[in-house]
Amino acid sequence: MKTLLQDRVYTLALTIALVVVVASLVFPQNFPTFENLSQVLLNLSIDTIVAVGMMLLLVAGAFDLSVGSVVAFSGGLAAALMYHYAVPVPLAVAAGLGAALGIGWVNGLLIARVGINPMIQTLAMMGIVRGGALMVSGAGIQNLPYWFNALGQSKLLGLQMPIWYMLLTVGVFAFLANRTPFFRRYYYIGANARAAELSGIRTQRMMTWAFVLSAGLAGVAGILLASRLGAAMSTSGRGLELRVITAVILGGASLAGGQGKIVGALLGSLFMGLVGNLMVIARVSGYWQEIILGLILIGAIWLDQAVKRRVG
Repeated sequence: MKTLLQDRVYTLALTIALVVVVASLVFPQNFPTFENLSQVLLNLSIDTIVAVGMMLLLVAGAFDLSVGSVVAFSGGLAAALMYHYAVPVPLAVAAGLGAALGIGWVNGLLIARVGINPMIQTLAMMGIVRGGALMVSGAGIQNLPYWFNALGQSKLLGLQMPIWYMLLTVGVFAFLANRTPFFRRYYYIGANARAAELSGIRTQRMMTWAFVLSAGLAGVAGILLASRLGAAMSTSGRGLELRVITAVILGGASLAGGQGKIVGALLGSLFMGLVGNLMVIARVSGYWQEIILGLILIGAIWLDQAVKRRVG
């Protein structure tokens, strides 16, 4: 039992269960309904897909501040190609995803091989890509093709497709992280990059791939967000990077690297989504919502530091 209580995924799952029970008792008419809970899952689906990639990066000892801009740019590029140039949906989607992968490759190359600090590089890339999103999307692009909108607006078993894409992404990457040697190497790199390199792991190539995967998942999220809304906005994804980092730290990742589980990304996002939903139901002021989310971020970092001191 003591071992389980030291597992952040386990304790977070218990906390979420407690929040759900208490919220159901306090707001019996509004919270425990299928419509509300399915909306919570839909709202956190985009963040969770991005959080999976961020979890991989944090496990490897890095992070990416440009993911929110990539979300806006990938969806905006696909929408612009379809709306202005009548590019078929599959090709436009492929272009948006390809652009996201290219951004990740540039980040990974400059960070892993050139040696630029991840915060500086991804912060600079965040501004560059956000500018690109404004160029391709302008004030916004609407009236997108039916088949593109169907990617995010169609339903299966009463739940919109982004929820299923989220669960599929978590399931696939959880399996890969637990069962494949390639993804297990990220834990070794995050724990001790020098030792990992001496043991034969090509750390530079692995880190480059980590940034490519993170940006690629942000690209998928951007396509799904544009599809779900039926519009591409240059402001999409603003603040997403901080929400995602908070979620993955809550879910068991460490800023020092070497630890974290993919399912923790889902649980961290779910906790954040439930807190946000309860604040809306309780009619908490939007100003206080920002303050509370900021306090959660500080608390998550404090918890990460406390765990590191205890382990050390």
